[in-house]
Amino acid sequence: MPPAVTPELRSHEILASIRQAFAEKGFDGASMQDLARAAGMSVGNFYRYFPSKAAIVQAMCGLDMAGIQQEFADVQTSDAPLQCLRDRIIGHFGDAALKDGQLWAEITAASIRKPEIGVVARQMEEDITTFIATIFARITNRSVEDARSRYEGECQILILLVKGMATRTAQFGPATPALAAEVMRVVDGILNRISNDIAKG
Repeated sequence: MPPAVTPELRSHEILASIRQAFAEKGFDGASMQDLARAAGMSVGNFYRYFPSKAAIVQAMCGLDMAGIQQEFADVQTSDAPLQCLRDRIIGHFGDAALKDGQLWAEITAASIRKPEIGVVARQMEEDITTFIATIFARITNRSVEDARSRYEGECQILILLVKGMATRTAQFGPATPALAAEVMRVVDGILNRISNDIAKG
């Protein structure tokens, strides 16, 4: 017999099936009926997994965060963490931007109108800032606390660039070569400054 599907796995499957519908129709435009239909479920059964659209966004953020955490763990254990981080950033400017940009634009807009979504989005950004600071700490021989304090601006600019490129790509298509080159110039400038800021002693 095949293994039983756990509620957690089933909720992940549902999130994957409704992701595009949620992105296309938006937080306010997508009804629970629309989302249940996209998941191939009755509305009543759908509500058993997700009692509200806010719960859906929270679950999507949590699922994405698990993937992001694994990405940063891979960077952290890499023999060349700075180059690995650069490669991951570039990766988010390609197909990942096309796939996720529209959804993240919707979540960002919803976070402005819905305080509970804003809390989730802010926590996610805080966690990513800490992940990047942890990599910078390793590169510069600093504590994570010191790196977080010292490089918080750089971490947040990198997050802003990835989110901005994703939402722009979803709206207008892939970046022009000129824009891509300029964004990478900013990214490389940040990473070069970090690599040259090794703690003394």
